[in-house]
Parts: sequence; C-alpha cells; structure tokens
Amino acid sequence: MPYFTDQLQRTIELAYPPKRIISLVPSQTELLLEWGLVEEVVGITKFCIHPAELVKGKTRIGGTKNFHFDRIEALNPDLIIANKEENYQEGIEYLQARYPVWISDIITWQDALDMITQVGKLTCQTENATKLITNIEAKYAHIKNRVGEKHPKKILYLIWREPYMAAGKETFIDAMLDISGLQNICEEQTRYPVLTHSEIQTLAPDIIFLSSEPYPFKEAHVAELQQLCPESKIRLVDGEMFSWYGSRLLKSLDYCTNLIQYL
Repeated sequence: MPYFTDQLQRTIELAYPPKRIISLVPSQTELLLEWGLVEEVVGITKFCIHPAELVKGKTRIGGTKNFHFDRIEALNPDLIIANKEENYQEGIEYLQARYPVWISDIITWQDALDMITQVGKLTCQTENATKLITNIEAKYAHIKNRVGEKHPKKILYLIWREPYMAAGKETFIDAMLDISGLQNICEEQTRYPVLTHSEIQTLAPDIIFLSSEPYPFKEAHVAELQQLCPESKIRLVDGEMFSWYGSRLLKSLDYCTNLIQYL
C-alpha cells in the first residue's frame, strides 16, 4: 500500500485509491464532492453544508470538535481527512490509532494550494486538482492586477463575541485579507487575539468586518459595535469566503474583490 505525507509532515499508509472517506472539514468536504467523489465520501460533519445537493443523505459523524466514534466505526473508513485547527486534538489522536488520518494545516495562501494538490494525489484526483489550481491562480492574477495597491483603510475582522476575538497574523483569514489588498489592523498580533472594548476603541479601525462564522454576527451586533466605534464603518461579511479553502477560493476571490468596491 502506498504512503502519503500530510501537512504536519506525518506519513500515513492506506489502500489506494480510498473508497470510504470521512471528511471532518467542511471546506474539504466541498472540495471532494465537487470533484465527483460522491460515492466515496461516506461521512461528514454537521457543518458540511456545501454543495447542498450532494451532502444530502450523508452520515453525519458529529461536529468538527465532537465526533461520534460509534458512527465513524460503523462507516469503516479507509481514509479520514482532518485539519489541525478545525478539529480537536484528542479526537484526532483517537482516530489516528485506528484509521489512516490525513491532516491539513493551512495558514497561508500557498498552504491552501498545496492542500489541493496533495488531496488530489491522495484521492486519485490529480487532474481535477491541477485544473482547479490553474483556475484559481488565473483568477488571482486578474484580481491582483485589478486591485493594485493596498487599500488604505485598516480592517478589524471579528470572529467572536463575548469576548470579542479578532483574526490576527498566522491565520488563513489574514491571508485572504492580504490577497484581497486589505490591511489587517491586528497584523502585530498572532492567531485570534481577545480584545476588550477599550482595546478595540484604541485600535480605531476604519472598517470592522463581522463574520458570519464561527460566531453568527447579525444586524443587532452592527449597532452594538457602532456604539463602541462610532467613526468606524461596520459590515457583515460571509465568513466562508474568508476562511474556507479549496474549491470555494474561486468564489472567494470574486467576493472579496467586489467587497472592496463598497468600502
């Protein structure tokens, strides 16, 4: 049986090509299903909602951070695809002792492209992976030429409330902001810093993005932040477009470019 190396530089051995795949990552589920692996993907999480017509009827093995191990066992997978950040270490370690688990680790734009390449090889979809990357890179080149210089305004991207948490450096959200020509006001802070009300006021962002996930910010929260930062422009944004990697990147690039026009 062949060996494959994941993005944590771990080597796994599996029957090839895999015929019973469980995906523990929504964006990677979307990628696999859009490649036509509808029969092969036997288990997904409750957060795997795209493509809507293809996830119907799939066995839900729990959330991304709480697995139902009995359901996974019943599916008898020959490959599990996970992610370092989105899944929980204890659950992954349990699965690693029993099944081949391939783990992605995505922080940069290049990490996302490498994941597509590697998952393509892992699932015998190299041709689809190459085509997707070619399309993504072509769209990126077009958008980069269109965007030009960095947008002058500073963005605070909030992912959570009570307490407020922002996306800082070393996150894929930050990479997407950068790709889109937007300046992350938390560029000196790594990962997901917790911010007090006074710290947000001190940052004085020009624009605040309220993400639709993981915390589902709504219009009521716009008013709440507007009171805190009356000089800031506040926008609800689609979190999937900033944090889902894989085939959604084609849509994300267009979304972010269009968003800039209204800042």
